[in-house]
Amino acid sequence: MKIELRKRPMNPIIIEGFPGFGLVGTITTEFLIEQLKAEQIGVIKSDEIPAMIAIHDSKIVNPIGIFYDKKTNILIVHIITSVQGIEWKLADAITNLAKELKARQVIGLEGVASPTEEAEKSKCFYYTTNDDSRKIFAKNNIGPLKEGIILGVTGAMLLDAESLPLSCIFAETHSALPDSIAAAKIIEILDKLLGLKIDTKPLMAQAQKFESKIKGLLEKSKTTSDMQMKKRLSYVG
Repeated sequence: MKIELRKRPMNPIIIEGFPGFGLVGTITTEFLIEQLKAEQIGVIKSDEIPAMIAIHDSKIVNPIGIFYDKKTNILIVHIITSVQGIEWKLADAITNLAKELKARQVIGLEGVASPTEEAEKSKCFYYTTNDDSRKIFAKNNIGPLKEGIILGVTGAMLLDAESLPLSCIFAETHSALPDSIAAAKIIEILDKLLGLKIDTKPLMAQAQKFESKIKGLLEKSKTTSDMQMKKRLSYVG
């Protein structure tokens, strides 16, 4: 696994969002990139992910892109491909990136299974090793996650959480559908945590567009991965 960067901003806040429950992490990072007008400064490459490049609005969309907003000194890791099987390696890559750039904080965004079918009643929770962030969460009536199962890259990073200034925001959602409402709730929390002054109304207004785009890109990624597997199997026997 290789990280390629054109710029190396120091002391950034790193925000990562991986495809998971409700595609919350991917939708949220996509929206942040658009609203902050963040520029792509790098990629994470691995020969263990599908050899796929998506094209959207005549622009190349890398499977794992690294974006940067100079105004806020925020680095965003944006993923539109399946990372199943390489979660530990990706967690190590992001952890090493955070240490090399002396990141002030790493923030993971995740969806967790919701006990209610009503999206408006879903809640958000947090985990953090940062005392200042803990105070902001408490001030805004956001409780710590006391019970839950965290999968994927964020789960892998949490096992090494004490070595990083790590915070995670979890939004209750449903695994079957992209969930822009949950993503909007995370944006609101990020706004309070980091003072970004981002309006979530465009996300809700463009919810169908965002959900269709993200879902379409991930489906293409899965199709490419399935085709590669069939080609490999065709050589056997």
